Amino acid sequence: MDYKKIIKSQKLRLKILQLLSFLPDKVMVKLHYRISTGKKLNLNNPNTFNEKIQWYKLYYRHPLMVKCADKYAVREYVAEKGLSEILNECYGIYNSIEEINLNSLPKKFVLKVTNGCGANIFCENKNLLDETSMRMKLKEWIKPIKNSPGREWSYNNIKPRIVCEKYLEVNREEDEDLLDYKFFCFYGKPTHIQVDMDRFTKHKRNIYDVNWKYIDATITYPNVGDIIKKPKNLDTMLEVASILSEDFPHVRLDLYDYREKIIFGEMTFYHGSGYEKFSSYELEKEMGKEFILPEKLLNSVKREY
Repeated sequence: MDYKKIIKSQKLRLKILQLLSFLPDKVMVKLHYRISTGKKLNLNNPNTFNEKIQWYKLYYRHPLMVKCADKYAVREYVAEKGLSEILNECYGIYNSIEEINLNSLPKKFVLKVTNGCGANIFCENKNLLDETSMRMKLKEWIKPIKNSPGREWSYNNIKPRIVCEKYLEVNREEDEDLLDYKFFCFYGKPTHIQVDMDRFTKHKRNIYDVNWKYIDATITYPNVGDIIKKPKNLDTMLEVASILSEDFPHVRLDLYDYREKIIFGEMTFYHGSGYEKFSSYELEKEMGKEFILPEKLLNSVKREY
């Protein structure tokens, strides 16, 4: 059952899930997983990548995850790892929309909500920006998260703020695209790379292994075939991903190879909230095998069932 086809309005879907916010985390996660994937969630013995993401949301709660999920606080973590040179230029951090002074910002910039997913405003020309609309969106996004439908624990404890960063410009006349390289890492070991492109038009993504071998499968969005060149900085990006992920059973590291310079994007612990659609069960199982859950904690959870 594809609930998105049954209830086509995303706004309505979110409203329904919000009405169910009173449900305990475990009940909500099981329900959401069932209606999203059509499958029964196995928390007693999770095997696939998506199943383990659900377990991760419920039971693995390291305080460092809160810092690294925060779009601004994570900058300190990256610097502490000796990688401050990959941080994008930051123009400001704001506790409220009233603190944002457009006159002090450059012509192009990006605004991000520190505790949000996809809550970004990309401004290519502030002279053409609808400031009223911008502030209305930010006002809605900056609200504290309580019992989110996905039950993504690490976001619940982030102080909602707005961070402003440099806009990574591309040459659209030459059909240049800013590729988003997402490294799936497990205790410091990158295993798969997802490359996202055309995210705001016709979203597509390719999957590769760490040797840049193309994997002919899809995760939610269609692929474009084996046409993307291996990035020149791949080895360095893999090293960066390894360093930044070494403290966690799993994290997805997002990086840009921008004009031959590596730029840090973000760290994500719950890829697609664990509801992504894999065209290949073998790939989902393979990634799940790499995702080794802490044995002591896993055994304690099993005793609940």
